[in-house]
Amino acid sequence: MSSASIDPVGLESSTDTPSEYQTRPSGSTGLPGGIPYIIGNEAAERFSFYGMKSILTIFMTDYLHWMGTSATGTGMSNAEATEHYHSFTMAAYFFPVLGALLADVFLGKYKTILYLSIVYCLGHAALAFMGSPPMSAGWWLFAGLLLISIGSGGIKPCVSAHVGDQFGKSNQHLLTKVYQWFYFSINFGAFLSTLLTPWVLQNYGPHWAFGIPGVLMALATFLFWLGRNKFIHIPPGGKEFIKETFSATGITAILKLMIIFSFVAVFWALFDQTGSSWVLQTKSLNRTWLGMTWLESQIQAVNPILILTLIPVFQFVIYPLVNRVFTLTPIRKISIGLFVMVGGFAIVSMLQEKIDAGLEPSISWQFLAYGVLTASEVMVSITCLEFAYTQAPKNMKSVVMAVFLLSVSLGNAFTAIVNHFIQTPTVTKLVSELDPQTMAAGKTLSNGEFTGTYLESTGDEPSVHQLLIPGPDAEPGNDDDVVLTLDSDGVLQSLENASKPIFESAADKIEEAFFGDAEASGDTLPSIDKVDALLGDIKDAHGNPIRYKLISRDRYQLVSEGADGIDGTKWDETLTGSLQRINDDAGNDGEEKSYSWLERQRIKILGEGDAEKTAAAKAEIDNSKGGGSETTFSRDYAIGGRVLLEGADYFWFWTKCIFFTAIVFVPVGYFYKEKTYIQDESADEMHEKSLADESMSA
Repeated sequence: MSSASIDPVGLESSTDTPSEYQTRPSGSTGLPGGIPYIIGNEAAERFSFYGMKSILTIFMTDYLHWMGTSATGTGMSNAEATEHYHSFTMAAYFFPVLGALLADVFLGKYKTILYLSIVYCLGHAALAFMGSPPMSAGWWLFAGLLLISIGSGGIKPCVSAHVGDQFGKSNQHLLTKVYQWFYFSINFGAFLSTLLTPWVLQNYGPHWAFGIPGVLMALATFLFWLGRNKFIHIPPGGKEFIKETFSATGITAILKLMIIFSFVAVFWALFDQTGSSWVLQTKSLNRTWLGMTWLESQIQAVNPILILTLIPVFQFVIYPLVNRVFTLTPIRKISIGLFVMVGGFAIVSMLQEKIDAGLEPSISWQFLAYGVLTASEVMVSITCLEFAYTQAPKNMKSVVMAVFLLSVSLGNAFTAIVNHFIQTPTVTKLVSELDPQTMAAGKTLSNGEFTGTYLESTGDEPSVHQLLIPGPDAEPGNDDDVVLTLDSDGVLQSLENASKPIFESAADKIEEAFFGDAEASGDTLPSIDKVDALLGDIKDAHGNPIRYKLISRDRYQLVSEGADGIDGTKWDETLTGSLQRINDDAGNDGEEKSYSWLERQRIKILGEGDAEKTAAAKAEIDNSKGGGSETTFSRDYAIGGRVLLEGADYFWFWTKCIFFTAIVFVPVGYFYKEKTYIQDESADEMHEKSLADESMSA
């Protein structure tokens, strides 16, 4: 039974740890016995987290709406998926505050890590059950990501601080080396998972792709439990924690670190886009490199393998060489790392310019950007990990780690907010609000952005419903009206307005020009200058010019300001044309075609068990992959739904953000004064040192 005492407000004293657990470092000069269990736990846990996270953006854009027995609308836009990806990452790095308080005030780090790891496992289980009753896939996704953000976020500051707790003054010299190994384990797990999980998703589907990381998280929890008798269990601080936190020392330490980490937050706003905007950029690149074709999500594996390579290079070569010129303090490492990040994003910005010009650059350019970005990570992230621990007062290690991780949350919040505000609402989003059982003439439907009224069904097709949405003048019966046609299940069949025929006519000219050029020279979409000359001063039905722009080698877009005549609003009109190229070698060998899990799911849903529909679904998929019998274009006409900051402009925006941050950080870092705190050693060791000190003074 514990000999703990309980204070009147319910905060356990610092003696509330079972007597069989060691509560102070032993004074040994060697490696603490619990370190191998922590390293193994971290490798398995990071496999689970990064495996799940590596496929999240692609899953939301391409897979989520096919999870179930029928397709629910269309997939998320790139900007919407990016927003949700960074919102999840923001939550995962916000909940460290909760975990730190639980650890430092109530439970201690060991119990907090163990209990929240179980919550973490439940989150992975929820993702693996997506598409199963009783909830929709979207709600399973929300529940799973919420539980993972609580579990993963809650243990983050505790695990990092738990590493430092294993050391005393006698083996403090090993702390930097162990944090390097700790980071090595993170990236080793991340490397394996970002190679394996996208492949599992493509071939075996989301249930296995999200389920395998869940199994690894369960293994991580078991490994951590096995090390319970090897760990140093620093007791929770209780009232001492509160006293120290709100002391002058505690407040000063947190405020000083918050200033530094506010700049680091901008670093994370850019760095974590390797899982969102960089993955989406990869779709437009030539992904064949080193004799293999890379899946979009697999590109992220480049980062951890580079980390494993660059850590020793920086530790044993670059840092010692720089130290010969000037002392390389943690603040200086962070400052240099911010400037290096500018170079990484400048490369992807220039790469996106080539994509916007209709080219298909090699994936090797993005690999180069990863190299620069990873060098920045070594100097910023690893340095901050150790810096947060050493600058934290002794009873506040987890909380200060949470302050560091909160910088990751703030950075991702910034990215999510930017991606939220660069999207305009789309009129077809109104369809997601309807109930097929209430589709009746005269009834209205609203989602806060658009309001529609059901029209009388036609006599020939009573199962077809039409929803009339007045334009910006809010008066029906004018040329700014939009009409959505729905089937009896409420599935959108078409969108019509006065401008659509004009856009279609312009698209006809562009595609005719492409086929004319293709006969002569090949495979590129018409240039902007050529299309501008071809279309002349063509205008939409409201008198606004229609602009042409290239999105990628195989996609173009026509845009006008729409019925309100204002650019960048929900009334903007767009037509996106997508090219499906013929593959002369496809299907000529008589072999049965193989399909990915997603393609099999689409065939199953679109085929509805009917042989003719199944054949049509297969033909559509074959054509979209370049396996059709002819080169064709598909078109998507929309009202709203634009992304106002996209292409190269999007990447240059972030490049400018990090450049400005790096400049301002220089004087701030110059005036920062460091103060280091390390855990005390065992009582016996301290007593022996005290006697020795008394003897020396005598």
